[in-house]
Amino acid sequence: MELFRIKRDIPFMSYGRLTTAISLVTFVLAVFFLATRGLNFSVEFTGGTVLEVQYQQSADLDKIRDRVDGLKLGEATVQNLGTSRDVMIRLPNKPGTSSAQLSDKVMGALKADDAAVQLRKVDFVGPSVGAELVSSGLTAVILVCLGIMLYLALRFEWRFAVAAIIANMHDVVIILGCFAFFRWEFSLTVLAGILAVLGYSVNESVVVFDRIRENFRKPGMRGQAVASVIDNAITSTMSRTIITHFSTEMMVVSMLVFGGPALHGFAMALTIGIMFGIYSSVLVASPIALWLGVTREHMIKPVKPKEEAVV
Repeated sequence: MELFRIKRDIPFMSYGRLTTAISLVTFVLAVFFLATRGLNFSVEFTGGTVLEVQYQQSADLDKIRDRVDGLKLGEATVQNLGTSRDVMIRLPNKPGTSSAQLSDKVMGALKADDAAVQLRKVDFVGPSVGAELVSSGLTAVILVCLGIMLYLALRFEWRFAVAAIIANMHDVVIILGCFAFFRWEFSLTVLAGILAVLGYSVNESVVVFDRIRENFRKPGMRGQAVASVIDNAITSTMSRTIITHFSTEMMVVSMLVFGGPALHGFAMALTIGIMFGIYSSVLVASPIALWLGVTREHMIKPVKPKEEAVV
């Protein structure tokens, strides 16, 4: 489906140096913030205390969150668990205070508002579990990147695989840089959002790469420069790109605005990733593939002439 058609090709590749320079600056800034400020890891990674409480009626999460924050126990996470009456509260480790003491303080504050609230469960997450989650998360990201590279190398050519991975890692590092700069909590849901961004971004790259391959096969474009072929491919997919990303971004922004604190990190990672994913798929991956020297021969396997029949 096309809402509009651009009649003249937009010379994206002529701006390749500028767009890549902008990407390099944002990438370096993101790395700088990661190195200097670091990520604000959640309880799942750093360890802490997890409480499960149950109310007789639907719980007011905002009121519970204000009560817990008033105790000055650190950055707490409050969210529903299964039903509107069940609530999970995550508290970071506090030196000199045991999990039992933390749970007593929290329950004392909650019972001041509702004496019927019940403590269902208390769990302590040790630092070793957090370290294991960090290791597993990094392993997941690396395996996803290797899988994407293998898929693109088999479907297209290694130059496009390298270009797509550089563009995808550009998106991931910028997301992490934003979380480091603003000190947003980095949780397992944020990690899930980053993995989703990797798959989403590579999908856009595959669409553009596939159109480039189609253009190389068109008789009318065989004599044109590679940059012109890529410009035509990106321009012809612009309508699809705008429709797809606008629809997805509306859904993600709605989740960010109305999803509450439980979905805030996940939705924020997706929001940043989709915005930069559009940019990187069009204005980072394609220029890198061009600079790596992709040609028509790299994209299309030569067809062997059929042998003449022996009479």
